[in-house]
Amino acid sequence: MQAAAATAWVVEQALALGLDLCGVAAVEGLTELERLPEWLERGYAGEMAYLHDKRRCSPGRVLEGARSLIVCALNYNTSLPYSTHVPWESESPPTDSDATQGQGGPHGWISRYAWGDDYHDVLGRKLEALITALREQFHEPFEARAYVDTGPIVERVAAKHAGLGWLAKNTCLINEQLGSWLFLGVILTTLELEPSLGPAEAPPPDLCGQCRLCIDACPTGAIVEPYVLDARRCISYLTIELRGSIPVELREPMGRMVFGCDICQDVCPWNRKAPVTGVAAFWPRRVERRKENPSDTAPLEARPHPEPAPAGEESLRDDSLFTPALEGLAFLSEAEYREAFRASAIKRAKWRGLVRNASIAIGNCGVPPGTPQHTRSVALLERLAASDDAMIAEHARWALARLRSP
Repeated sequence: MQAAAATAWVVEQALALGLDLCGVAAVEGLTELERLPEWLERGYAGEMAYLHDKRRCSPGRVLEGARSLIVCALNYNTSLPYSTHVPWESESPPTDSDATQGQGGPHGWISRYAWGDDYHDVLGRKLEALITALREQFHEPFEARAYVDTGPIVERVAAKHAGLGWLAKNTCLINEQLGSWLFLGVILTTLELEPSLGPAEAPPPDLCGQCRLCIDACPTGAIVEPYVLDARRCISYLTIELRGSIPVELREPMGRMVFGCDICQDVCPWNRKAPVTGVAAFWPRRVERRKENPSDTAPLEARPHPEPAPAGEESLRDDSLFTPALEGLAFLSEAEYREAFRASAIKRAKWRGLVRNASIAIGNCGVPPGTPQHTRSVALLERLAASDDAMIAEHARWALARLRSP
């Protein structure tokens, strides 16, 4: 099979497997990777040591004899509101029933990509199925490895050169039709495929124009200049990758963010009409909680709901990962955390990280003093402030000071 025909066949197979986009890029010529060493030298990677792997600058060094990058994208957007559209200020105080069940009270935000099943698994299975199809179609010996944020491949750069979109000012990949709610995966292979973009064909044009909405909306100023992200200030890094104490000056700007942050994508004009995914696994999970008074010493119980959430905001209860009740997250024991977030991307934050983040979010919710909810929140934070885990205790004390200040 000729290289061009082979590429067309690969794209057709990828779409048949339920992937939304597919393209092919050569392993050489990814010019954006030349700027990676400078970005690292500035310290913008923070504590993410894995980003210093020198192979990230040259995909051909990841697999001997590699020639092609098959880049796939999977839409994970749902019809539920963006974080910038949720009416947080209209939260009602918990009822007596809420107090009994550990529900009501302040709610937080979990990044849209982590509401459902772990995208590493969902997209990874599709990539492995595509590799199986490749082996059935191409009989000559070849090697192929699939990566979904799991190897030294910069997927978004490969996606640009495969013709899937442009790299935006917030550093995300944007597709003109689908927006930026895209999981990216790459198959690195020794097969010689024709790149989706011809020799004289440029990648999709940058359509960000003069827009600065993502830059201006970032609460922590993480987009230090167009197309440059200081991960050390990014809420996603702070809530997921950073294992230690969150810098004090960044805690208040984090607001209600508990795991990740969607703000720069929520305000992007290209996401205003982004299509909705048909993958049920990406709808919000539910977390069941033991029906006890949260002021009790007994922890709350959390388990994944066996069925995906129905399509509709009105069907989501207080136990959903869409705007979850912060008390429920802060009360999880380590064992309950492992059970609740099995096969979930949220496990990346670790238990102590999630409790740390929930404590900060409770402190940022502005619960009015003198209300039953204020009393409940203070009692919860006092319990966490007495934790044997020094990091959890320190962040709970910070949140307590926030609630007790005028």
